[in-house]
Amino acid sequence: MKSWMIGALLLCAAVLGEAYAEDAEAMDIRLVSDIWPGYTNADGSGLAWEIMQLIFEPAGVKVKIRSDITTRGIGLVQRGEADAWLGSYRDEDLDGVIYPRSSYGLDPVVALGLSSKPAPALDDLAQYRLTWIRGYGYQRHLPGVVGYEEIRRRDGVLEMLERGRADFYIDALPDVQLLLQASPQPDRYRITELTGLPMYPGFAATPRGRTLAALYDRRLQALKDDGSLRALYGRWNQLYLFDRYPEKGDAPQ
Repeated sequence: MKSWMIGALLLCAAVLGEAYAEDAEAMDIRLVSDIWPGYTNADGSGLAWEIMQLIFEPAGVKVKIRSDITTRGIGLVQRGEADAWLGSYRDEDLDGVIYPRSSYGLDPVVALGLSSKPAPALDDLAQYRLTWIRGYGYQRHLPGVVGYEEIRRRDGVLEMLERGRADFYIDALPDVQLLLQASPQPDRYRITELTGLPMYPGFAATPRGRTLAALYDRRLQALKDDGSLRALYGRWNQLYLFDRYPEKGDAPQ
């Protein structure tokens, strides 16, 4: 056999071997998320975990989950020890991270304040003193925010509001509802809906991460088109906020 033919065959074998290796590596996806009751429970149940399973597992990619705080999850992705973390807002300017085009859900962002105070409006937030958990970066997503304080823990929020150290606490609705469950006087507080912020998996900026992100986009779009995603939200008794905020449902391609 001529040497050039042998070389061509060896090159083809190498290319096929690399493709097979990439496919083998992509037979699972390592996902990490903070624990959000009803969304990413520590036992693997929850709406967001089921969405990921519905996206990846019919395509032959096994979902492996890990529960950890968000900042640690980001670090795992950046170091290549996880493929993606859940609950990220897009374009958070993080090294070693890429975002897909489509969001799997919208975070219902609300303001918690004393019921004796007027309810805030999204366009009026500049006139209030706001507070939220450090790292959530709501100043990048809410219009006109000027005065805000970042805190480490939620357990002092109600006292801050009672003492007038903040006018409103900003967070996702499920977290605020949990906060009020611990209050002996939940009627003293009012929850005001502000907006819905698209949530994405933040993927590792690696060839493997890009492959998984592309698969995520293809599969998620199909689930939106055929109604499967809407049905899953209904099964978990969660609002399908893409109806309420359709212009924010997907990032521009």
